[in-house]
Amino acid sequence: MTEPLSSTDHPVSPGGRRRPAVLLFDVNETLSDMSPMAGRFEDVGAPGHLAKTWFASLLRDGFALTAAGVAEPFARIGEDALRTSLEGLRLTRSLQDSVAHIMGGFGELRVHDDVPDGVRALSDLGIRLVTLSNGSTSVAQRLLEQAGLRDHFEQLLSVEEAGIWKPAAGAYAYALDKCGVEPMDAMLVAVHPWDTDGAARADLGNAWVNRGGATYPGYFTSPDLEATSLVDLAEQLR
Repeated sequence: MTEPLSSTDHPVSPGGRRRPAVLLFDVNETLSDMSPMAGRFEDVGAPGHLAKTWFASLLRDGFALTAAGVAEPFARIGEDALRTSLEGLRLTRSLQDSVAHIMGGFGELRVHDDVPDGVRALSDLGIRLVTLSNGSTSVAQRLLEQAGLRDHFEQLLSVEEAGIWKPAAGAYAYALDKCGVEPMDAMLVAVHPWDTDGAARADLGNAWVNRGGATYPGYFTSPDLEATSLVDLAEQLR
């Protein structure tokens, strides 16, 4: 593995910024493939498509609390949002058991197919790898250990310690402080435009992972880099 570059010796990336010293990875959907969560809903008698609606409502409520200056744990919001989403449905289990079964799905998720090769390629560039999740560090820990990638990550960070969710500036500031770097030397990697936009507004570099060929919303700050996979991102940063 190559030695990490110093903060004063970074090549310029295709996005016009210096190659970052640290990559901060979002976890849910960016590293983890959340498509199996639909099966968890079907297991309890709910329609699988409800998984995406529920996750969107989870994020919405987390963001609303963040805007109000309040932080609640990801799991608590997820559980309460599930009770609302499942209300009135003819479930095959009790509501309590259904919520527990669906939330337990986070512990069974696997990484996207491109993640193992992409993480190794990025690590070989000498860039420090860190996770920064709105969820718990335990979910990231299980995910990366199962994929055999935990040793490539220097730290696993959660906004639960920051006291505020992404995309609030304080969440990114917390990660910068823990990593001991300035904003110009860090890059946020995420599939969520709201996350890359938040990082940009906090003066970090940002890379949007666009696996599905989506269109980036024009009301968000354009990403420094757009990659089809983590392998593609490594090639762009090489």
